[in-house]
Amino acid sequence: MKLIGFFNRDGGTFRTTDMEAYESRAEAVFREAGHDFNAIVFSGKEIVPAMERAARRDDIDGIVAGGGDGTISAAASIAWKNGIALGVVPAGTMNLFARSLRVPLDIWQALETLAFGEVDHVDIASANGRPFIHQFSAGLHARMVRYRNSYTYRSRLGKIGASARAAFGVVLNPPEFEVDFEAAGVYERRRVSAVSVSNNPFGQNALLYADSLTGGELGFYTAKPLKPLGVARLAIDLLRGKVRENADVMIMHPAQVHLHFPKLHSKANCVMDGELRPLERDVALKLHPGELKVLVQQGLAAQIDEAERREVAP
Repeated sequence: MKLIGFFNRDGGTFRTTDMEAYESRAEAVFREAGHDFNAIVFSGKEIVPAMERAARRDDIDGIVAGGGDGTISAAASIAWKNGIALGVVPAGTMNLFARSLRVPLDIWQALETLAFGEVDHVDIASANGRPFIHQFSAGLHARMVRYRNSYTYRSRLGKIGASARAAFGVVLNPPEFEVDFEAAGVYERRRVSAVSVSNNPFGQNALLYADSLTGGELGFYTAKPLKPLGVARLAIDLLRGKVRENADVMIMHPAQVHLHFPKLHSKANCVMDGELRPLERDVALKLHPGELKVLVQQGLAAQIDEAERREVAP
């Protein structure tokens, strides 16, 4: 395959990495695996336009993106729109998409896995046509991100600390709002503190990422209006990977969801793959099964298919 590597030197782990050495190692590993491969290191501001320019070329088969969740989300969007493959090097704080793809979280080991891996097809979702690989959310999560973004931090540990402070602030001041939804033939208006729609349902893990990205369904979650104690209980269940057991949470698994916010505040926000964005009054969310091509570990797709068959076997 002809591939180009794009590494964000401002992203997470790469900030403390010898990027010249990493670039050289990436080229050596991918060329050893038989690929036509060149790697380039960019700043955070430069990397997305560079990936967009490369994806429009007709002589490449894919891109390998290294950085945080924001970089990887942008790379997935570009790969999907241009029909090329994506390799993910997890250099961020959470690395949620990489975890779902079972890519090693060590940035050096990830190179070996991707270079000697294979192309698989996974699901991607969209909100009003804008693609996302992890989740769209409004309410609790959006307020927490807004609080976190108001703090100053310059490191991965600083970001984690800011997130903890923001989470505590949301516990003390949870939002409450109305939403109309249509999903799987159900039409309903609810008063809630949170709405979340994920690319495939969350697994039983504290970080809330999907165990599989080939299930062909969204995860649709709403939380009843919560007081501080209820938010604290929900946070504990999230950390335990037991959100399904929380009585205040409704869960559905549709292929499409339409949301309408009848009393939308002009400054209301949502979060898409960790990025804070203005919330629109109407949001159409849709799953696109198998439309994103990704590099995964050799033989992983067959292993997952076999495991899923065993789960549904009588």
